[in-house]
Amino acid sequence: MMTPLNPTTSSSAPNIVPQPASKVRLYELDWLRVLAILAVFLFHSMHFFDTGDWHVKNGVVHPGLDLLATILLVWMMPLIFLVSGASTFFALGKHPGREFLKDRTLRLMVPLVFGIFTHIMWQVYLERVTHHQFVGSFLQFIPYYFNGLYALGGNFAWMGLHLWYLLMLWVFSVLFLPLFLWWRQGSGRAMFAWLGNVLALPGVVYLLALPISILLIVGNPSRLDGARVWGGWSLLGYLPIFLNGFLVVSDDRLYDRVRRLRWVSLALALSLIFGLLVIYLQRGDPVYHTPYYSLLNGLYGIDAWLGLLAILGFAAQRLRFPKPVLAYANEAVLPFYVMHQTVLLTVGYVVVRWAISDLLKWAIIAGVSFTICLLLFEYLIRRHNVLRFLFGMKPLSRPVTAATPAPIPAS
Repeated sequence: MMTPLNPTTSSSAPNIVPQPASKVRLYELDWLRVLAILAVFLFHSMHFFDTGDWHVKNGVVHPGLDLLATILLVWMMPLIFLVSGASTFFALGKHPGREFLKDRTLRLMVPLVFGIFTHIMWQVYLERVTHHQFVGSFLQFIPYYFNGLYALGGNFAWMGLHLWYLLMLWVFSVLFLPLFLWWRQGSGRAMFAWLGNVLALPGVVYLLALPISILLIVGNPSRLDGARVWGGWSLLGYLPIFLNGFLVVSDDRLYDRVRRLRWVSLALALSLIFGLLVIYLQRGDPVYHTPYYSLLNGLYGIDAWLGLLAILGFAAQRLRFPKPVLAYANEAVLPFYVMHQTVLLTVGYVVVRWAISDLLKWAIIAGVSFTICLLLFEYLIRRHNVLRFLFGMKPLSRPVTAATPAPIPAS
């Protein structure tokens, strides 16, 4: 993303009236990326104890956690795709299409493929052992890992389990690259400018919820692209969110409109999520192709977009400032995401067997896993170019020490 003309360096988060998005670095996107990945970590750390199925489960589950998990799922992964779409806009402004595609391939597909053939295999092993589907050592399991496709009756995790996001971001980037390049030049630029001006009118930005709702309604939950198994969403639902992220930051007036509507967006999002919970608790799971299914999924898409606008609006107002910790966290966020679930499952596999309270189990699993991830990043991944490459980071031109602050990489 771009370098700010006048970055704010106050030690506390200031009440900022943002400068035009095209003239400053949107530090809020960096903060949101980091905070969203921390939310994913929190969600997965709780997944041992809620009622949903997972790779490793605690002996006792707590239905009360399902409500928190449900609320997190409305906005957690959609926020990551929104930020990814916004970052794509700035990345294409600095790199031509071919260079952009090369960078996305190295940063996304390399850690995905590396993970599939290393630590993701360990995750599948832990799942098969704890679900009583395999008996034996990890070495004995390795040949069985290549029997069939995971989620389709087999073991081979072709999507990388939690790394499916890397695969989908790469697919979206390739799929929409011609459109993005057209939007940034010639007739496409004029069309894009007109669209931005229209969406900047009061309240019109809320109409961007319609494609999200429509795709959630028409997506067949029995098919891979329509099933709500990808972070609580269907893959179809993420498509317009990714595009919306690109669109919203492309126009200064539109982005400022999002900021000014933040309180309205928040009030609408909270009201609607409450209404959705009431409806769902009264009527239960919907059946595909019924009016109730269409109503529930349509409102779900609208609420998700309202929440995303509120989050982005408050971030634009409050989080446009740099911090040394942000520079470090922004560099660590991709390696942390790649390894966090493997570390959580490894620690959790041991801790859930202990005869202690579940709250203490969760605290130990979350605290120890978070510490291990940071230590692995600082003392192994960050300092060695081979590991940086395998975890989607750019190579170093000189050795890194603990005292050397990491620069913020271009999105």
